[in-house]
Amino acid sequence: MSKLPFSEEKLREIIKSNPTPVYVYEEKGILETANKLNKMFEWSEGYINFYASKALPNPYIHKLLYTKAGMGIDASSMAELVLAEKVGYEGRKIMLTSNDTPADEFRKAKDLGANINFDDIDLIDYFTQKVGALPELVCFRYNPGDMRTSGGNDLIGNPADAKYGLTKEQISDAYKIAKSAGSKRFGLHTMVVSSELSIEAHEETAIMMFELAAEIEDEAGIKFEFINLGGGYGIPYNPGESELDTETLGKLIEAKYKTVFDSRDNKPRIATEHGRYVTGAHGYLVLSVRHLKNTYKNYVGTDGSMANLMRPGMYGAYHEITVLGKEDLDSDHVYDVVGSLCENNDKFAIDRKLPEINVEDILVIHNAGAHGHAMGFNYNGKLRSAEVLLKEDGNFKQIRRAETLDDHFATLDFKQL
Repeated sequence: MSKLPFSEEKLREIIKSNPTPVYVYEEKGILETANKLNKMFEWSEGYINFYASKALPNPYIHKLLYTKAGMGIDASSMAELVLAEKVGYEGRKIMLTSNDTPADEFRKAKDLGANINFDDIDLIDYFTQKVGALPELVCFRYNPGDMRTSGGNDLIGNPADAKYGLTKEQISDAYKIAKSAGSKRFGLHTMVVSSELSIEAHEETAIMMFELAAEIEDEAGIKFEFINLGGGYGIPYNPGESELDTETLGKLIEAKYKTVFDSRDNKPRIATEHGRYVTGAHGYLVLSVRHLKNTYKNYVGTDGSMANLMRPGMYGAYHEITVLGKEDLDSDHVYDVVGSLCENNDKFAIDRKLPEINVEDILVIHNAGAHGHAMGFNYNGKLRSAEVLLKEDGNFKQIRRAETLDDHFATLDFKQL
């Protein structure tokens, strides 16, 4: 089993002032992983990871990554652009990567001086009609369709079936149009795998993008400032999986880059947009056991639910579970670990072997630092949980309070009934 990065004593101290269910994020692990990613691409001058805000849209996490790891923010909505503004990101450290984008979001991104990543060739006309002149720097998102031999991966699907990006036939024309409309600086982007641990898949993406960039530069008569390889680096959720070997992958990508660009005048910098890889393994959902039920199966009822962490119920995703204080005991009992939603897929684990569990035990769900709290919802009137940052010095700070019933009903006017 994975070792928790905090002691039982420290966690009980945290939940004393931040009752379960609660998310706990480990600052030390987040920064170590962020710096590991930076080191992987240190050969590319000006490299930046635009941290995918959708993974963990908390301003304290963004501020940490911005100030201590030099990361930018990948935003996909008005709320995430406003979050970037409130955190204090410089415009060049903001990337708007969105789809079906409304004019007000484009306008906000332009006002912030953000990098705008267009998802469709027709958005050029939409932007100029609704917002104004194209920005000096434009980027387009590429969808390779069935050109990729791996065809995406199970989580993100086949690129040909995805709603995102421009086709091979469209993308060179898009840069020609943008250039004729006055844009002078250019970026290229793709995102074709998600939570992928295969080195080959990520290497393939890099090869595809480097060759495409060189082709577009020659056809459209432009020079790319950056090539954004997207996100998609996975973390080992499942038993027996190994961490992605970023050191080897970084060398492979560097070698492919040199193969394409060493003979060319222009040397685009590399960008990425990893979210899960940076924070995913360093977040924990902490629950209390509320009830035990023995019928056709043995159920562990918790004070959390799919509303706190929907990945297991939505995807059948595996998350390791630690029973606090029982790490050294045999996992000789089999349980379904569940929440209280009126949905039968409200389960954190099915037929999971764990030590014997008692009411009021504390359960810690691992690898919840990305697409956890961010994907929460209020079905059945469930309230969103608090978030806590465990700092490197051992102190902790509440970085989001738990929702209250007043928050939940704030958009309703009962006086009008």
